Amino acid sequence: MRYLFATAAFLAFTTPVAAEARNIVITNDDGLTSNVVALYKALKADGHDVIVSVPCQNQSGMGAALGLRPLTPLESACRNNAANAGASGAAPMTREGLGSDFYYVNSTPVMAVLYGLDIVAMKRWGKAPDLVLSGPNEGQNVGAIAISSGTISAAQFAALRGLPAIALSAGQNSAGPDLENAQSTIVAGKSADLVRDLDTASKGGRMLPAGLALNVNFPNDAKGTKFCASKIGTYNAYTLTFSENMAASASPEMKEMARTYKMDIPALPGLLLGQNPAKPSADQLQDESFLHLTCIAVSPMQAGYADDDRNIDQVSGILAALAPTK
Repeated sequence: MRYLFATAAFLAFTTPVAAEARNIVITNDDGLTSNVVALYKALKADGHDVIVSVPCQNQSGMGAALGLRPLTPLESACRNNAANAGASGAAPMTREGLGSDFYYVNSTPVMAVLYGLDIVAMKRWGKAPDLVLSGPNEGQNVGAIAISSGTISAAQFAALRGLPAIALSAGQNSAGPDLENAQSTIVAGKSADLVRDLDTASKGGRMLPAGLALNVNFPNDAKGTKFCASKIGTYNAYTLTFSENMAASASPEMKEMARTYKMDIPALPGLLLGQNPAKPSADQLQDESFLHLTCIAVSPMQAGYADDDRNIDQVSGILAALAPTK
């Protein structure tokens, strides 16, 4: 709860003051997108030194997966032609017009952020960045679905390295066929505002307390919305169910996603994503799954699975009650 109060204090700081130039790594789980390009431009306009390191292909739902095998040359072009078939498994992007700050990794989101931290950042700055931003994702990461999110896992890995880290997620309507989307520009501008306020509040020091990361979720239409402190909570905006025939039982949300990405839903077993018809209970009204509908929900996340030390006593009590084994 103390993290929630700290988050609210950060969000209350709105006095416009020029931000310090910070070293920032942007990563995600979607690959090269309009969201990433727009965020890069917004941060560069504020004077920050920015590196982009993202997966070659869309890696949504890969969570904290690691690529334990050596990365071989690309068998096909990366998303949005970030790099061509035959290129190295991890290297600068070659799409014309991007400049020299964009990199890809032919692997998972966690591998992409690690490449950005261990290779690109070290070559650029000789040290870790001041901030890691993961996203903005094409689709919100709220409720239980966040466990499987590569966007959140990349931020978590950065936080476990001791770095300030923020996961950013926009609506599905921020996806586009190429690198232009009006929502991307709005989300990027507000993300840059958050970075500016966190930097100002930190007075040039750490931008977030050690052990604290943020999960930020934007409404589908982010224009005119304000930041609000929220919690991950127990309410789920989405339902996840296994289906024996995805095509026969696809939800309207799944069909819309298929149209967006120009894909067919197969008549095969698989996972279905739908909208939760149930309303939140009274004690769930500060959950990000509910608040992201009307404001930019900013939720505190602890780094990793470490629990509050107060619960160690409870575990000790459980263990003390166990019968000794022979």
